[in-house]
Amino acid sequence: MASSRAFALLLLFCALASSCEVAFSAGYSPAPPVAAKEDFLGCLVKEIPPRLLYAKSSPAFPTVLGQTIRNSRWSSPDNVKPLYIITPTNASHIQSAVLCGRRNGVRIRVRSGGHDYEGLSYRSIQPENFAVVDLNLMRAVCVDGKAGTAWVDSGAQLGELYYAINKESKVLAFPAGVCPTIGVGGNLAGGGFGMLLRKFGIAAENVIDVKLVDANGKLLDKSSMSADHFWAVRGGGGESFGIVVSWQVKLQPVPPTVTVFKIPKTVTEGAIDIVNKWQVVAPQLPADLMIRVIAQGPKATFEAQYLGTCKTLMPLMQSKLPELGMNASHCNEMSWIESVPFIHLGHKDSLEDDLLNRNNNFKPFAEYKSDYVYEPFPKTVWEQIFNTWLVKPGAGIMILDPYGAAISATPEGATPFPHRKGVLFNIQYVNYWFAPAAGAAPLSWSKDMYNYMEPYVSKNPRQAYANYRDIDLGRNEVVDDISTYTSGKVWGQKYFKNNFQRLAITKGKVDPTDYFRNEQSIPPLIQKY
Repeated sequence: MASSRAFALLLLFCALASSCEVAFSAGYSPAPPVAAKEDFLGCLVKEIPPRLLYAKSSPAFPTVLGQTIRNSRWSSPDNVKPLYIITPTNASHIQSAVLCGRRNGVRIRVRSGGHDYEGLSYRSIQPENFAVVDLNLMRAVCVDGKAGTAWVDSGAQLGELYYAINKESKVLAFPAGVCPTIGVGGNLAGGGFGMLLRKFGIAAENVIDVKLVDANGKLLDKSSMSADHFWAVRGGGGESFGIVVSWQVKLQPVPPTVTVFKIPKTVTEGAIDIVNKWQVVAPQLPADLMIRVIAQGPKATFEAQYLGTCKTLMPLMQSKLPELGMNASHCNEMSWIESVPFIHLGHKDSLEDDLLNRNNNFKPFAEYKSDYVYEPFPKTVWEQIFNTWLVKPGAGIMILDPYGAAISATPEGATPFPHRKGVLFNIQYVNYWFAPAAGAAPLSWSKDMYNYMEPYVSKNPRQAYANYRDIDLGRNEVVDDISTYTSGKVWGQKYFKNNFQRLAITKGKVDPTDYFRNEQSIPPLIQKY
């Protein structure tokens, strides 16, 4: 039971010279939706085929809404649902949705993969008239191997992007998230990092162009938007600055062979001493080597990806972290694309099944939080974590991702993602349960664990990762139909530090009426001269 629970939890993590992969899902073909707001619908059907529109009264509406909800907490009747779901197949449909929404007082929220931890891409906490633009049908990936670039639609999953890259080249990769089912749009908008973060940084800093529908319904790219606008969409969080239709990304070189290992160590096998040393060593390792830690119960699993062979990895490990006892038997040599499902699932049986699977059968109730660490923890803290906190009733897991190398070398202001120089590692706290009534212990553990960690993590502000959205950090207050800067600053500085003000000023220029908004969208800050 414990092993199956652990496996299920890890599934949460859970984005000519060219080739194009276009993925289509089996679309629904219901009767035209019944109008819940006749003027909005009447506007939409002039430009968008009725088969792509779903009213709340449509029989297919619950299925379409629920197909990419990853957290069952946000499926309950208590959540405010959209009036309509729009499933565009091209940019003009998105433009029409924005223009119709503005004319008829209906705001737009945007969903790509559905991994928004708080579900704000498809639900509202407060009553509001809104529609969801669900990008599930916009999943084209076009790879230019010679140029080392790709265009990818926001509705594609990371696995689909990785798979298309591999079809074109075995020695190119892209540094985005670990989980193949994460939507490209959300991952890149909030930063995006995975096992290549120490070699190539975050996904957002490898974006070289976008196609975006702004708050006025105009289709823009890098050449037609301001430098601040382009800066903001690459890491400033999804939706605030428009709807990114597609992204042009720079692909990065990887060797034909990479080496992966997963080494579990229990407390009785010295896990505490090894993690205590890991926290200092891992951020200083060569950029080709990433070793993260999954801490669950009285056990730490060291998961590594090395851009090279076992032969060159072994002496490095024996020199830098001999306490782990890594040897040739732990090595799994494979291609980079094979390492993606191996890290995520523990095997590489079928790339198609593992990377292109869009079935969403795993829908736990879940709670997430995050932290950044700049100073090594005292060993006594690790002892408390493993001997007390991770074995309590309702305990979740901790995922520890080391920084250093490329991700830490980029200046804080280069992108909105500010967690750079000096960061030792990021922590993601994850907890889940499978029935609404079973949430008390996991939620209590998450809150208490987060409070316990406060003295040992970043301060002023206590930082968090925007893609690990946490509504407990704060939410926007709306005054005169505009999200206030003061309320946004409470949570915004935790995600973006000093970059938050620049983001808000940019929002004030590109969306001054706050059309694209949710409870943690960037509020507009209007500068008066």
